[in-house]
Amino acid sequence: MQLRITAPSQINCRISLPASKSICNRALVLDALAGGKADIGNLSDCDDTRVMVDGLRSRGDVVDIGAAGTAMRFLTAFFAVQPDEQHLLTGTARMQQRPIRILVDALRSLGADIEYTQTEGFPPLLIHGRRLTASEVSLPGDVSSQYISALLMIGATLPEGLTLHLTGDIISRPYIDLTLRLMTDFGGQVRWMPDGRSVRVEAHAYSTRPYTVESDWSAASYWYEMAALSREAQVELPGLLPDSPQGDSAVAQLFGALGVKTDFNGAGAVLGRMPRALERMDYDFTNQPDLAQTFVVTCALLGMPFRFSGLQSLKIKETDRMEALRIELRKLGYAVREEEGSVLAWDGERVPADPCPVIDTYEDHRMAMAFAPAALCLPEIRINHPQVVSKSYPHYWDDLRRAGFHLEEL
Repeated sequence: MQLRITAPSQINCRISLPASKSICNRALVLDALAGGKADIGNLSDCDDTRVMVDGLRSRGDVVDIGAAGTAMRFLTAFFAVQPDEQHLLTGTARMQQRPIRILVDALRSLGADIEYTQTEGFPPLLIHGRRLTASEVSLPGDVSSQYISALLMIGATLPEGLTLHLTGDIISRPYIDLTLRLMTDFGGQVRWMPDGRSVRVEAHAYSTRPYTVESDWSAASYWYEMAALSREAQVELPGLLPDSPQGDSAVAQLFGALGVKTDFNGAGAVLGRMPRALERMDYDFTNQPDLAQTFVVTCALLGMPFRFSGLQSLKIKETDRMEALRIELRKLGYAVREEEGSVLAWDGERVPADPCPVIDTYEDHRMAMAFAPAALCLPEIRINHPQVVSKSYPHYWDDLRRAGFHLEEL
């Protein structure tokens, strides 16, 4: 399917964002480790959370998590500490190309019994659950924070707890801190060690408790993008917290430099326009890699040169997001270049644009959502396979209609 999108002249709307899937998936794992009896409110209805719920409830041999990378990593660790259970954990063809060796090696060093059933270092995984006995492990700090979070959450179930040492540069620290906060919320005892490079998890049972998930700041980023690209905009986003533990809440400050102001009214955030503070944007997205696509597309459409670093993790996401961004932005006339596998930069160079650009989504929800607002700067834009948004924001297209966009299925 393909969507043809045209935009309104201005945006004035109130949008109910999905719940944070980062918080949902952590809360679900912690609740399962506590016995699975908590009442988790405002649970996301996105694909990633749905497969996590199904996986945690599964007692069958095969668990297919589709394209949900978080579920693959969290369930690998969770199943490894379920004694006398066996699971074959698999996913899409793309998921079977996403590396998981670092997490598997770490779990094996703790005593886990995990086998690769096809390609060494990649899913599918055959996991024989058992009681893990070791209590100390090291990981490079520049790997996916989901590996780190997966290990930390199960650390409380080990007889002597877990001390996790991180070597080298530590990326995505806000996601690690989010995990620590959720662990504490569920009764865990966890802390950074004085060296700032190690985390100590005490052997201590989690407790069940009612928990309400806040709205998703990652999803909010696309509404910030629309506000930045629109001539006039006022967007109300209830459920966003000014003191959110989500790393992507940095989007409010970052878009402030691009002319979008954020006010909090007790119910959530209200976005409006203000003078732009920058003519060029340079930023290290090490701690907020999921915001990179939004800012790359926004800055290009604003005609604002940029250099964005810390993007190395984008190459092993749902697709190689760095390459996908370069290809699709070229269709819009922007010659973005990649540097050293971790930087995307644009100095203003333009190339001939496609007369009627059609954006490919590469089975990546964030490609669809980051490029759709381009309709505000173009007569129209078309998105191939728009259904990919179900991974994190199932009602995204309905919300665009609510904001005045015209969407036609082709």
